[in-house]
Amino acid sequence: MDDKEFNALADQALQQIEAALEGADIDFEMVAGGVLEIEFDDGSKIIVNRHGVAREIWVAARSGGFHFRWDGGQWLDTRDGTRLMDKLAALASLQAGVLLTFS
Repeated sequence: MDDKEFNALADQALQQIEAALEGADIDFEMVAGGVLEIEFDDGSKIIVNRHGVAREIWVAARSGGFHFRWDGGQWLDTRDGTRLMDKLAALASLQAGVLLTFS
């Protein structure tokens, strides 16, 4: 995968996350450099950003850091193979204290 393809796929993933967050009524902001900050009522945050050198999407949450790599069809956690949206929904549910689902 070249830089152009990585950036297009990462942009698409970030847009999908934004759409899911709008549907879940969660505060978020896209900041410079394609960094998505998700803020919860308790002031905690989840940060989602692209890491161009590794060609991964990185997620930083209260429970830890996670790296997602494109497998040709979806973004998967490099440790346990969980899909990006599934992991993000689980992490956001933990921090929000309510069950959230992202499609």
